Amino acid sequence: MKAEHSLRLECARQLVLRHGRDATACQILNPGIDYWFSASSDAVVGYVRRYNVRVAAGSPICSSERFAEAALEFERDAMAASELVCYFGTEAPLHEHYRNCRVHSSVMLGAQPVWHPRHWASALACHASLRAQLNRARNKGVTVGEWPVERAKNHPALQRCLRQWLATRRLPTLHFLVEPETLARLFDRRIFVAVRDGEVVGFVVASPVPQRHGYLIEQVVRGARAPNGTAEIMIDAAMSALALDDFDYVTLGLAPLSRWCGVTDGGHPFWLRTLLNGVRSHGRRFYDFDGLDAFKAKFRPEHWEPVYAVCNEPSFSPKMLYAIAGAFTEGSPVAAVIRSCYAGAARLLRLARRDVDLA
Repeated sequence: MKAEHSLRLECARQLVLRHGRDATACQILNPGIDYWFSASSDAVVGYVRRYNVRVAAGSPICSSERFAEAALEFERDAMAASELVCYFGTEAPLHEHYRNCRVHSSVMLGAQPVWHPRHWASALACHASLRAQLNRARNKGVTVGEWPVERAKNHPALQRCLRQWLATRRLPTLHFLVEPETLARLFDRRIFVAVRDGEVVGFVVASPVPQRHGYLIEQVVRGARAPNGTAEIMIDAAMSALALDDFDYVTLGLAPLSRWCGVTDGGHPFWLRTLLNGVRSHGRRFYDFDGLDAFKAKFRPEHWEPVYAVCNEPSFSPKMLYAIAGAFTEGSPVAAVIRSCYAGAARLLRLARRDVDLA
């Protein structure tokens, strides 16, 4: 069984390296992802099953000539198992393919910021506040270097830094397209590590997007002793290295509910628009959508690309949203929220007790 899984993983990897176009392409190689291969083995979809829905990580990965046929074959296979399909995190080609299809629907999830790495240095020269952040980290003794995959794989210092970072998250650990456990499966990724006084204080994982000759900056991890500016100096180091290697494309990935996607409601049905407005207004204790959007925007991307969820049902349904949430929580989304509320209450109680002790 393990040998068979390794073979399927390697087949998926080869298709990603040959045909991956979506920023999410390399992420199908993360733990917890199942694979569907076309009958001719020239296309792959990475997905998870939740509540009779196959939630796919982006579009089918195959040649552009086989794109439509592969999607149809995958959906027919799901239909035979009485399952629906949702392509989550897909980009313009799949959205445009199904745009006027009555049996499919799509909603805009947000947007992803995009840069040409060779333009990074000139953009940085005009950005005084970002340069100040970089200088703040340098003045604190932070340096950034690229580690080879062989060194970075499961490195204890990186694992420790990752655990410290996860401990600061408000929600329970999420998975799927925000999978944190990438250090065991680095494959063709690039890793940039921040060090201060000989201690690892952060790292960035960049994943290839082969068809766009570029990279997705998939993870930006800061440890407990990372000073202000550490995230910025790591991103600067990654951008500069990719520019030096003559790559054409870098993205920081999806900013959900981004205000930069150019469409006010993302094509959402009324019930979903109402729900998401409520989440944006009152859900910051769980996930700070505006904060993430602002963090990515401060690097002044050259443009923003819309990112979609495309489903094989005529109208995007609550069931589909629940399945998507389940893909990230690896279980009941309701239970995940309850656990998060409990953890938040426990954190407030600890702070109150500390204040009493200090009084």
